Amino acid sequence: MANPQITAAPESGVPASSSYEFGTGARKQWQTVLRRFMRHRLAMVSLVVLVLLTLGAIIGGALWKYDVTYTGGASFASPSADHPLGTSQIGKDMLALIFQGTQFSLLIALVVAFMATIIGVTLGAVAGFLRGAVDTFVMRLVDLFLIVPQLALVAIAVHAFPASWYTVAIVLGLFSWMQVARINRGQTLSLAEREFIEAAKALGASNSRIIFKHILPNLTGIITVNATLAVATAVLSEAALSFIGLGVKPPDTSLGLIIIENYSQFQDRPWLFYAPFVVIVLISLTINFIGDGLRDAFDPRQTKVRA
Repeated sequence: MANPQITAAPESGVPASSSYEFGTGARKQWQTVLRRFMRHRLAMVSLVVLVLLTLGAIIGGALWKYDVTYTGGASFASPSADHPLGTSQIGKDMLALIFQGTQFSLLIALVVAFMATIIGVTLGAVAGFLRGAVDTFVMRLVDLFLIVPQLALVAIAVHAFPASWYTVAIVLGLFSWMQVARINRGQTLSLAEREFIEAAKALGASNSRIIFKHILPNLTGIITVNATLAVATAVLSEAALSFIGLGVKPPDTSLGLIIIENYSQFQDRPWLFYAPFVVIVLISLTINFIGDGLRDAFDPRQTKVRA
């Protein structure tokens, strides 16, 4: 009987019908995925823009002559060579605030995406493979989290714990895994019927080994796409929470917090509102386009590459 690990390798992350296209090795599979992704022009442009935004926030924040502690500017100064985006009400440089706000928003989004992926993928795979009472329990837990008013729970959690960026990130992560769990459960139900899983069972592999050594590696494509899209969702969720006063609190900052702090200046000083707003839109759009490109790259049935 063939070794199940060797048999499973060509199917990782893709349907069984695609094993011939990807070849017999994981290296060839990833080379094909990378080649498909690089042919997706919109995804590649989005990746470049996102990298530039991220590096700009990190490097720009470190090199810019003002930092977020600076309050020596005039109140609500107009854009100038010294302050390209003007200043806030207390004289802070807006460009420095946006640099740091982008860093915090991306950091929160990455923490949320990581938590949602780990929790959702693990619970979905366990429920789909074990089925029975475990599957019923996990799915009812998903239903419970979906029907509970999340905004109310987030408000309670944010007020119950120290007001910091990581509190917001953890709370958002705890309420962002349900869709990931559902998607991975459905894929696991399909994978559990494959021959290489039956071979692993026949060889006496434990349930945990089958799940983590055979099931999850074959969900790589779905996990990657879902994790990417979770980042975009988290950026918007954090901005929405900050906008209604339940998100990041000073001295931390975020793009959503910058928007709400300058919302009253929307008509008189629109640059204070539109600058962080445009950054949020760019981050969300680029990540969604990257996720779109990854989905097409991992889909062997995709015969055309979308621009």
